[in-house]
Amino acid sequence: MSYSFGRNVLLSSVGFDRFIDALEEMSVGESVNRAQSYPPYNILKINERDYAIEIAVAGFKREELDITATGNKLSVVGKTHEKAAGEYLHKGIANRDFSHEFTLAETVAVRSADIENGLLIIKLENVIPEEKQPRKIMIGNNANLMIEEVKEAA
Repeated sequence: MSYSFGRNVLLSSVGFDRFIDALEEMSVGESVNRAQSYPPYNILKINERDYAIEIAVAGFKREELDITATGNKLSVVGKTHEKAAGEYLHKGIANRDFSHEFTLAETVAVRSADIENGLLIIKLENVIPEEKQPRKIMIGNNANLMIEEVKEAA
């Protein structure tokens, strides 16, 4: 069974760590070459709540980059406008248009974006509502009290 249809989506998803791990275990041996590779990027999990996406944007000006968050999609587009002042004898630094799209979990919010040392750094936060955060379920006497209170109210 092949899971290649979702591989690109998985490589650009944030906040689905356990889901990604489970699918990657099922598709061991699947080729990663199909993932978009220009410009290269990293997805970092800083802690349980904070994430960052780093995209190598050397040669791009701020006004040549566009970041848009719509629903659970984060799009990063780079469009170059500047022509070279001369003729390249060697061109080893790629500077071409690109588009990356990342799928965010519905609880992940974009907090900021900045360029630092040639990297576009987009900071994200996994904002989990209070009612969805892990909670301790009591076993024993406290649980019986809750059941008795419900029976008395009925």
